[in-house]
Amino acid sequence: MTFEQWMRSVLERVETALEHYLPTEATEPATLHEAMRYAVLGGGKRVRPLLCHAAGELTGARAECLDAAAAALEMIHVYSLVHDDMPCMDDDALRRGKPTVHVKYDEATALLVGDALQSQAFVSLTSDVLAPAQQAALVRELALASGSIGMCGGQAIDLASVGHTLTRTQLETMHRMKTGALLRAAVRMGALAGETPDADAMRSLDAYSAAVGLAFQVVDDILDVTTDSATLGKTAGKDAKDGKPTYVSIIGLDASRALAAQLRSDAHAALAPFGARAQRLAELADLVVNRVS
Repeated sequence: MTFEQWMRSVLERVETALEHYLPTEATEPATLHEAMRYAVLGGGKRVRPLLCHAAGELTGARAECLDAAAAALEMIHVYSLVHDDMPCMDDDALRRGKPTVHVKYDEATALLVGDALQSQAFVSLTSDVLAPAQQAALVRELALASGSIGMCGGQAIDLASVGHTLTRTQLETMHRMKTGALLRAAVRMGALAGETPDADAMRSLDAYSAAVGLAFQVVDDILDVTTDSATLGKTAGKDAKDGKPTYVSIIGLDASRALAAQLRSDAHAALAPFGARAQRLAELADLVVNRVS
């Protein structure tokens, strides 16, 4: 199976899993559930679910276990996007090529959509396809990654940094929390959905995740200044307009491209102990960085 065929297969599974784990539009309150499905289904790169499935292949995880974990990861990710787009945060009108939830519906609905998706993510992780010990491990990983020492904490730093100059170290810390924590959780959750990997394997996966997570954000910063809104699926140039510190604003465009390439090399190096078994993870690192090639 080629990488493209593998991706299509996983993405089809993920979409089916999200359809399954999300409440139907016929379930009351219908408008809230309609808005949740509007936010989640039929869009996005699904990088986190792809990483989850690829890592799960290393530990022999069953596909249905990975589906539940991948659905949870995507729900948390989308909840963060819905809240991030609201007027009290980044105030954006476009996401995944369509109106943001607060524009399509209203601010109160968008707030509730994010809240409900966060809860629904943990419902999917307690599906009986996962053994009780796996449920506990995956719930902990996702909770840590999405809380104050992970994604939410990174967003708080991001909001407080508008109009200020950050050092490169401060910027990296913010992005390892805001973006990298959930990407790291995707890899760890995929691995933990199968046979529990040993400590050395987890360290290698963490090193891979650290490189890919930072590369993802560096590439996003590059695309924000080099790509139009139609291609991005969100408002281009908004970081600079809002006075947000980015890798491009701190180290420049050429240095940012070089950093992305170095991080891809770091990701590949971290996978060396797994050999050919980590092919999909390596290809995903390439996919993340090649968006700016």
